[in-house]
Amino acid sequence: MPRRFALSISLVLPLVLAAGCSRRPNDAQIQQDIQEKTAADPETKDAEVTVVAKEGKVTLSGKVKTPAAQKKVEQIAQQEPGNTGVDDQTSIEPEATPPAEAPLVAQSPPPPVEAPKPQPIVVPTGTVLTVRMSQALSSKTSQTGQTFLATLGQPVSVGGRAAIPAGSTLSGTVVTAKSKGKIKGEGELSLALISVTMRGQTYSIQTAVLENTTKGKGKRTAATTGGGAAGGALIGGIAGGGKGAGIGALLGAGAGLVGGAATGNQQIEIPAESALSFRLSAPLTLPPPGE
Repeated sequence: MPRRFALSISLVLPLVLAAGCSRRPNDAQIQQDIQEKTAADPETKDAEVTVVAKEGKVTLSGKVKTPAAQKKVEQIAQQEPGNTGVDDQTSIEPEATPPAEAPLVAQSPPPPVEAPKPQPIVVPTGTVLTVRMSQALSSKTSQTGQTFLATLGQPVSVGGRAAIPAGSTLSGTVVTAKSKGKIKGEGELSLALISVTMRGQTYSIQTAVLENTTKGKGKRTAATTGGGAAGGALIGGIAGGGKGAGIGALLGAGAGLVGGAATGNQQIEIPAESALSFRLSAPLTLPPPGE
């Protein structure tokens, strides 16, 4: 009887051991189980871990984002049935922090494009101003330094732009007034313009001097002068005849109009409404129209 029992045990034991070996998970099953559990766990689902099992020994490699995730992966591997050891070679690499966005800076609108400003009008030297006298002047009755008024008879334009409109008021001065004597001496009457008023504004101007003279007893003549200390220009002469005669004599190219009459004693007279022409001796700068 004892011999039979011992024989039975010796026959059954190898079968039991074989059955136990067949129930132990193989390496492929161990790998798959650990990977599935790692993917399902909230702490390790984002880990990039590779699982390799060889003869039950598990090797973990790859990346995890936190120390807690690394510990959890290792714990899952150690708790896997059939493993004979765990070699954790994973590294911790947290997610890269995205660069902070630069604060939005409000961009100011581009400055408006300014339209070009109108340029001033410059009336050049030598421009002729033809005026009509508002009052009579005489070498006998006028005084040096006396002012007079005149009206512009013809408009002045520069480069196609209106500069001085007709009807503008001009102010002048008597540069020299000298009565002619009965026996000898000469009469003299010299004029110049000093300002022009238009659109409610007055501008200073400079013109050459108009200089009229008359000489000799009983002679009805008028000398024309150019240059001189006063900067005179060719201006013409006096028409003979009675008082008021010869108004508006035309005196040649660029000389302008000079009206005048000689009285019986050869005094120089320029009646009211006479047309005279003055030349600018310096440029006149005017603001653009509308300013």
